[in-house]
Amino acid sequence: MYILGIWDGHDCGTALIETNEKNIEIKAAANEERFTKRKLEVGFPEKSIDFCLKSANTKPSEIQQIAITTTDFAKTLTRLFPSAKESYYRFRRKKIEKPRLVDLRRNFKYRVTEIKEKPLCRSLSKWYFKKNLEKMGFKDFKLYIVEHHLAHATGAAYCSGFDKALVITIDGVGDGLSGTVNVFNNGEIERLSEILAKDSIGIFFEQVTNLLGMRELEDEGKVMALSNYAYGVSDEKNKLLNLFEVDGLRIKSNMNTASRYKFLKRILWNTPREEFSFMAQRTLEKKVVKLFENAIKETGIGDVCWSGGVASNIKANMLIKNLPSLKRWFVFPHMGDGGLALGAALELSYQLNGYKKVDFNHVFFGPNYSEEAILEALKKEENNLKFERIEDIAGHAADVIAKDNYILWYQDKMEYGPRALGNRSILAPAHSLKAKNELNMKIKQRNWFQPFCPSLLEEEAEKFFVDIKGFDKYMTMGYSTKPEATDRIRAVINVDNSSRPQMLGKENLLYRKLMENVKKITGDGIVLNTSFNLHGFPIVNTPEDAIEVMLKNKAPYLIMDKFFVEFK
Repeated sequence: MYILGIWDGHDCGTALIETNEKNIEIKAAANEERFTKRKLEVGFPEKSIDFCLKSANTKPSEIQQIAITTTDFAKTLTRLFPSAKESYYRFRRKKIEKPRLVDLRRNFKYRVTEIKEKPLCRSLSKWYFKKNLEKMGFKDFKLYIVEHHLAHATGAAYCSGFDKALVITIDGVGDGLSGTVNVFNNGEIERLSEILAKDSIGIFFEQVTNLLGMRELEDEGKVMALSNYAYGVSDEKNKLLNLFEVDGLRIKSNMNTASRYKFLKRILWNTPREEFSFMAQRTLEKKVVKLFENAIKETGIGDVCWSGGVASNIKANMLIKNLPSLKRWFVFPHMGDGGLALGAALELSYQLNGYKKVDFNHVFFGPNYSEEAILEALKKEENNLKFERIEDIAGHAADVIAKDNYILWYQDKMEYGPRALGNRSILAPAHSLKAKNELNMKIKQRNWFQPFCPSLLEEEAEKFFVDIKGFDKYMTMGYSTKPEATDRIRAVINVDNSSRPQMLGKENLLYRKLMENVKKITGDGIVLNTSFNLHGFPIVNTPEDAIEVMLKNKAPYLIMDKFFVEFK
């Protein structure tokens, strides 16, 4: 049985799973931004639906079970009036001139998103999806609605590999909630508590992001990175800590969303932005860690799964990971709303077929392109580029990197989720500040305070980092660097001596071979790994996308499949 999961909001996308007698196989999953080239795309994800069906060699008419998610009032309203969704997308990403009454507009949005589902919401949402799916050729299908935070929780629980676990979700808002605490036990998810939208610590961090002149729902990671450059503010002097309290299994706010925004604005007026970032990050860390401590203590369960947009905060994740009461730890790799489609599909599979194990040991569920398609794309740029086919391409890439160069690296299936994990990556030596600075100035054009991250062989992890609790394949957690290792990996550690590594096992053999060759040459099986994209754009999808990045930024080396590409 095929089940299609669809999400049409922020970072919209699709996932297709197949349920058989023994387990669940993820056939394909991708987000619409990779096809439209609009970062964190919103709307009905027609292109990613088309990709998923083609990947499984199936037709719309053959799909009979479809899971959709989130039917709160605000989401339903934007389905009825897509222009409102597009307008807010452009406003949020600052693609328009600053409009009048900005604060009023933003506070209205927060108030509307706090409204839970109304009686007509489900019917209107189903009508919207039915209309769009029938245009694509779907027929005789049944639509199922999966609640927002249940989709987050199911994605994390089913993909963790745990039979029993504590499952916590925290994000901005969805279906009137900003978080949940749950127990997962052999397929059953029992909800223990809910955190209301008005108490959202995710919205709080969005507000901080916006007040610092950044883009909410997109630049929260920059706030986290900037916080490392503050001199530090004691908890006694941190005026943001009292905005929230943790009461058992709930986080509660002592202000409504609009009042909190005004309060934050007043505090920022005479607070350096680095200190303001630090205060916000510290507030998030203390409240979220306390919630986890309480949940582990109350349930007695030390295996923990975690999802929702706040789960992308790797500094908070590092503190949670190091809790003495925590045993095993899994962060869903596509933790934000972009992962809802897969979570919804998995939840529907449980409802229809009972509990099945998920075959989940990598996230390479996106498009791939044949050697012929890559060669055809290269031939279109023969006037600008020269290229040759090299059989041992991993060995050749390692040689180039070891000579203090960075390379654009494009292979096989695209990753699902926000992280480049070795198939759509830009790679450089982990020790080289020269290569790091060139990469930042010429390609990534990132803020100076944002660190780069490493990929390394999992067996090398304890050589560089402390407090290893299992191997993190997906760049979802922070680790402190061993003092004796810092000089060897200075291009991939933050100013606070932390790092967010991808610990590579055998899930990507070509990428592993590259790092094994790097180890032979340098002595360390580690490289700088950042996402392969133009500044402000999604990770590249097609061969043409990859070539466009090389040409626009004059990157010296591109490796696609077995082709080594240089400028003429």
